[in-house]
Amino acid sequence: MTDLYQSQRAMRQMRRQAMQRGVVAILDIGSSKIACLVLRFDGSGRLSEDNSIGSLAGQSGFRVIGAATTRSRGVQFGEITAMQETERAIRTAVQAAQKMAGVRVDHVIASFSGANPRSYGLDAQLELEGQEVSETEIAQVLAACEVPEYGAEREVLHAQPVNFALDNRSGLEDPRGQLGQTLAVDMHMLTVDTGTVQNLVRCIQRCDLELAGIASSAYASGYSALVEDEQELGAACIDMGGGSTSISVFMKKHMIYADAVRMGGDHITSDISMGLGVPMANAERIKTFCGGVHATGADDRDMIDIGGDTGDWEHDRRTVSRAELIGIMRPRVEEILEEVRTRLDAAGFEYLPSQQIVLTGGSSQILGLDGLATRILGQQVRLGRPLRVHGLPQSATGPGFSAAVGLSLFAAHPQDEWWDFETPVDRYPARSLSRAVRWFRDNW
Repeated sequence: MTDLYQSQRAMRQMRRQAMQRGVVAILDIGSSKIACLVLRFDGSGRLSEDNSIGSLAGQSGFRVIGAATTRSRGVQFGEITAMQETERAIRTAVQAAQKMAGVRVDHVIASFSGANPRSYGLDAQLELEGQEVSETEIAQVLAACEVPEYGAEREVLHAQPVNFALDNRSGLEDPRGQLGQTLAVDMHMLTVDTGTVQNLVRCIQRCDLELAGIASSAYASGYSALVEDEQELGAACIDMGGGSTSISVFMKKHMIYADAVRMGGDHITSDISMGLGVPMANAERIKTFCGGVHATGADDRDMIDIGGDTGDWEHDRRTVSRAELIGIMRPRVEEILEEVRTRLDAAGFEYLPSQQIVLTGGSSQILGLDGLATRILGQQVRLGRPLRVHGLPQSATGPGFSAAVGLSLFAAHPQDEWWDFETPVDRYPARSLSRAVRWFRDNW
């Protein structure tokens, strides 16, 4: 058995223990903010029998009892660049959320963007000889998937069966209990850079927290920002964060593709800072309150007070027209959206039955962005906010919290992954995941 298989199983076990104790923290580690939610479970430790994602908001089996955010430090492009600063920021967010919840939390489930995600589609089939499909057969057909050589410095983050077929009857969510001759599976595998995940794990451990799960924020955002029909028929979730823009494509309620563009809202802020000669903090404020991507005639006359370098507003006042500000912001926004389109084209997004695109994340709130995205991506585009979950404070219902809320749903009701099945040792593919996730070995 490989380290990865065992470590992922160990995390699932730890998640179950945390849920039995009743509380778990959710940590979304982004480039501009770190968000922490504390969840209390109702004691059942699982969802209702209705597994459909649309039912999650009302019957999720948990409520949010604490929420906090802090400015992210030491994170760039969704990856940790300064361990101590990130550790301090995580401690700050977790302690504030614990204080609001009035309870101590030991276990966290974390999500992150960046790490150069790469998607693979795998498939396999198994002869059944007419017997009933059980857990064992599912484990065997998953083990039969031929895993590509994805590189020594890469790790598998997600490995999910997304479709089963029994004797050419495709589209089965769960074939257990059915009879047939041939069982086939399609699996989606997502790999990320080892170093990025290693640093994240180490940082969480330095905060005296136990890691009970880890997920891609692209996956988490899609989980909460796409409505049930979109997840079923095919949709893309574009999560525009501070340091990176995550892309996830869902079909039949499963993520079938993920990628990331190493640009986000911070790059737009930086362009404003350089273009107008103002500090980053000023540029962020100007972007948030006055920014946009679509100029009209009125914007030539609409003047924005940007202040000067000395901080003396009376003697050092400068103004810029809103049209000029839009002229600085729009090229960068177009560049990000063009990159997103390239990634969606590579994923074959145009072949899905429905091609809805949902924009979410903190940077999706730029005025006029949905119209520009419709023009560049050439599809139906809407702005998405996370699903409502019990106890979520009003301050955490915006698009910047899609990943954190999605991670809460993932914690309460994780979808089946390869390591949830008892793969027989003799059937385990020898060359597939053997090098994966060595860094967990000493930590359990």
